[in-house]
Amino acid sequence: MTRVIVVGGGFAGLEAMRVLERRLGRRPEVELTLVSDRNYLLFTPLLPQVASSLVEPRHIVQPIRDVRGRRRFGFRRDRVVDIDFEGRRVITAETALPYDRLVLALGGVTPTFGIPGVDEHALAYKRLDDAVALRDHVIDLAEHADHEPDPAERKRLLTMCVVGGGYTGVELIAELEDFFRSYVVSRYRGIGSGDYRLLLLEAGREILRGVDSTLAAHARRRLQREGIEIRTEARVSRVLAGAVEIDHREMVPVGLTVWAAGVKGHPALARVPVERDRLGRIVVNARLQVLGQPAVYGAGDAISIEGNPQASIPIIPAALAHGRLCGENIVADLEGRRLQEIDFAPRGMLVSLGENDAVVEIMGFKFSGYPAWLFWNALHLYKLVGFRKQLQVALDWSLAQWFPRDSTIIRSPGRCARCAHGTGAREIAA
Repeated sequence: MTRVIVVGGGFAGLEAMRVLERRLGRRPEVELTLVSDRNYLLFTPLLPQVASSLVEPRHIVQPIRDVRGRRRFGFRRDRVVDIDFEGRRVITAETALPYDRLVLALGGVTPTFGIPGVDEHALAYKRLDDAVALRDHVIDLAEHADHEPDPAERKRLLTMCVVGGGYTGVELIAELEDFFRSYVVSRYRGIGSGDYRLLLLEAGREILRGVDSTLAAHARRRLQREGIEIRTEARVSRVLAGAVEIDHREMVPVGLTVWAAGVKGHPALARVPVERDRLGRIVVNARLQVLGQPAVYGAGDAISIEGNPQASIPIIPAALAHGRLCGENIVADLEGRRLQEIDFAPRGMLVSLGENDAVVEIMGFKFSGYPAWLFWNALHLYKLVGFRKQLQVALDWSLAQWFPRDSTIIRSPGRCARCAHGTGAREIAA
């Protein structure tokens, strides 16, 4: 029996398993198993729309068992804690699974860069529950600010700071602006249009690094026109409960800090004895084999391809290309054929700038504004897995044109000082 295990149920892992199932699924001597700590596939491009109450959380996830359908591969919802290369075992929270070939596609997490206070006082923004928690925190702050008599304190409560000026940070800040402008100001009678402040902090010299300069400039103008404050070369040096410190000298009072600054390797693989890049991602060769471990392959955000930074960019098309090649190379390896090398380069980029605007660069064509926004919506709707999810999201978008967004707090915000300590409490930044 040849046991092939894919660890990770994201785009890379499911694509690898799709190829393996198609090529090896009918062979009784091959056992295919997918292991993931989540039982669903998350469509990450729509996470900002969950945070802004535009799309329902369950509409952008597809259960893995539904994706599997009648396919033969096994699925185990379990948390990977280590990999035993010598014993060829995947160590999970519940058991140890032996393997003959292994694909590591656990994805990545957002790095804190060792900055004090990030883990304690900033909200992460990577998973579905992160987006739901962020949504609830934003609404909770609006509830408190609605009856706050002190204008300065109300302004602080409604200051949303997003750290990270990449695709994720830009799309999130734009969605938050839509939510405040279209819903909060009209529904919360104690909040005016000048009471909220949206702040985007980027440590580099520009936002949307790697995007065409003309499109990046359009994005910056659009965000600033909507009142979003963009600060580049602003390195966060500390995060507090009610403030962020910039460059060790400036303290900015905030109600909420969201950390969306880059991608690093998954902590579940931290103890695995492999070579890593500066962000902790596992280094693989051009055939996507982990260095020194020819039976182990890597895919998605968890890896860095040796000598090929373009193919290592943590985006969905790259993850799909990695997963495909891992599957094909495992089949080739088992059949004694030559393994192929990765041949991937980004073919374009799409960034939503909120309602009715986006920037798009695809196959040499560059455009922005309303046509780009329509293209962004159409492409992401098409990419959703399953007709049911496509219909649900399309209905969410359509209903938002006629009805207000939902401001129900689903879960009690765990980091709200006022909720925890009583209505008279105040969280004043040091």
